[in-house]
Amino acid sequence: MSVAHDNVQLAAPPATPRRRASLLERGLPALLGALGIVGALFAWQIFSEIGPVDPHFLPPPSDVLPQFFQNLGYADFWTATGYTLRAWLLGLVISTLGAIVLGVIIGSSDFLRQATHSTIEFLRPIPSVALIPLAALLYGPVLKAELLIVAFACFWIVLVQVLYGVADVDKVATDTAHTMHLSYLQRVRYLVFPTLLPYLVTGIRLAATVALILSIGVELIVGTPGLGQKVALAQINDATPSMYALILTSGVLGMLVNGLMGLLERRLLFWHASVRGGVKS
Repeated sequence: MSVAHDNVQLAAPPATPRRRASLLERGLPALLGALGIVGALFAWQIFSEIGPVDPHFLPPPSDVLPQFFQNLGYADFWTATGYTLRAWLLGLVISTLGAIVLGVIIGSSDFLRQATHSTIEFLRPIPSVALIPLAALLYGPVLKAELLIVAFACFWIVLVQVLYGVADVDKVATDTAHTMHLSYLQRVRYLVFPTLLPYLVTGIRLAATVALILSIGVELIVGTPGLGQKVALAQINDATPSMYALILTSGVLGMLVNGLMGLLERRLLFWHASVRGGVKS
């Protein structure tokens, strides 16, 4: 009898209600997002048909979406997408590497921080789109012009975050590193970089979206190969559904880039409180 009693005591209660609640919590945001997309498409369809705008200039999604899916079967569409993503990635990598190196060097020195503060605050607010005519004059409709604009804009975004990260290094830990006679590179590796990483990932995530926007914008204005150039050509040829389909493609790329950066952030910062705090047990 005692054995049976012990077995009853050790039996775990069923976790089905809690599991169902967890599945509901995970599926609800996706369901609401899908309903939002359907609602937006429905509103677009109604506005295009009965709204004050001529359907020729605002074609309904029933015309745009077939063209969007048709583009997926065209080789030149994927070639243009590849050109855009190439400029996006190269510009983001160049700006990030430059910002990390300069940010760590400047942030590690009080003298350099004070000496460069005014220059950074002057250059950082300059709109990158204002440099598009300069890039076109210097390089013409080639990749270099695109990289100049993208790298310039993203550099300041990442640099500011790196400077914040270096400034956040614990003073006691810094003094301890000096006491232990760690070299400069050792302090950067074991002290500065772990503190800097959350700020750096945030900067890269912000810069990634800006890089995509500017890549397509430069292609649209300057004429470098990519999705922006195809949007401009569709507009010139009065192919309105094709133009809107390419604009939707740009939006989908933006969503994918943002999702990729979010995944990268969760992977790299799994140990950080900002990520662990968002995980529900």
